Amino acid sequence: MHDDSDEDESKVVGVSLNDHLKESEERLRGGEAGTTEHAYVGGDLLIDADLLPPGGEANPYGILLQQEMVESEWLYCLKEGRRWSMKRPKFYWTGKTRPHRVSPMLSVPAHIARPDYAEDGYPESEVEADENTKPGQVPVKTAEEIQGMREACKVGRKVLDKATRMVKEGVTTDEIDRVVHEACLEFGAYPSPLNYYNFPKSVCSSVNEVVCHGIPDRRELENGDTVNLDVTVYYKGFHGDLNETHCVGNAVSEKTKKLVKVTHECLERAIAIVRPGTKFRDIGTPITRHAKANGFSVVKDYCGHGIGDLFHCAPTIPHYERNKTRGVMQAGMTFTIEPMINEGSHHCVTWPDGWTAVTKDGKRSAQFEHTLLVTDNGCEVLTARTPTSTPLWWEQESE
Repeated sequence: MHDDSDEDESKVVGVSLNDHLKESEERLRGGEAGTTEHAYVGGDLLIDADLLPPGGEANPYGILLQQEMVESEWLYCLKEGRRWSMKRPKFYWTGKTRPHRVSPMLSVPAHIARPDYAEDGYPESEVEADENTKPGQVPVKTAEEIQGMREACKVGRKVLDKATRMVKEGVTTDEIDRVVHEACLEFGAYPSPLNYYNFPKSVCSSVNEVVCHGIPDRRELENGDTVNLDVTVYYKGFHGDLNETHCVGNAVSEKTKKLVKVTHECLERAIAIVRPGTKFRDIGTPITRHAKANGFSVVKDYCGHGIGDLFHCAPTIPHYERNKTRGVMQAGMTFTIEPMINEGSHHCVTWPDGWTAVTKDGKRSAQFEHTLLVTDNGCEVLTARTPTSTPLWWEQESE
């Protein structure tokens, strides 16, 4: 378990990662490196070989000082990844979960096909797409595009299954992120979240009261936690998106286990009405009624979305009833349904990292997601679970 007794929540001013690393190097040049032996020759930092990382390689940022490696590489994320800090920021934390330091962004080999935002963080094609600028316009996939979606979603399922097998007490979400990243590369896919609007990781990991978009860090999962892992892969030009919530250990409360199961049931009830002619706004009705019947609430701040060669596009899929989203389902449309159900209030707040959404009252949240294809007679769950998928808590108990 990470001890953050030395990381008080003092107020700090975030700096860019480049500025932070520059300051660290200037400190070293000024002789403020503590007891570490180092010297500069011709502007290059020289170090005792014993202090280098295993194999004698420099860390990804070019700072060779091993004793400061944790301090220089693992930082707190601020402002959607545009700022980084050595100290946890001051914030009114609504629950018991806290952000921990985040490791450097992992790299993707050049031969892996990548979306346009992979380099600069800006999804230009998504922002300028017709379906995102003309209200009510929802693309219908061609047979070739549908096959591409099937392949991407199958890869996404394989990656998520690898990730969920890692869910156990003592494992950090950073370790899970590395498994997701390496699995994507193994299958020849790009991890879609990576650098999307500067998101620094390859998977979203949402623990306990985190509703969605949690950033993997060095916090260890604890007995009694719940964790949602949201995987999206970009494979051969198409995105496949899915997520699941799993319980950690044997100390998860009965109320939280009920929340997780009801959330999964909400998704199943929504999928059951997907067919040509169904209005997108009607998806929220079975979700809301089932959640409310069990004493839970439906998050309104985040929705499902269209998906294909773009990560996010029309249609918008609200999960609450009496919404005003436009459009009617047609065969060939692909989109996600991903209800977020809260134990208490449906209201959310966002952490200083600009990504992590948490429940306003600090109570637990759960989520499940599938990517769906509307067919002539109903729908196909493109990200469907397989016989080898990690059992959900009620499936484990029935074994």
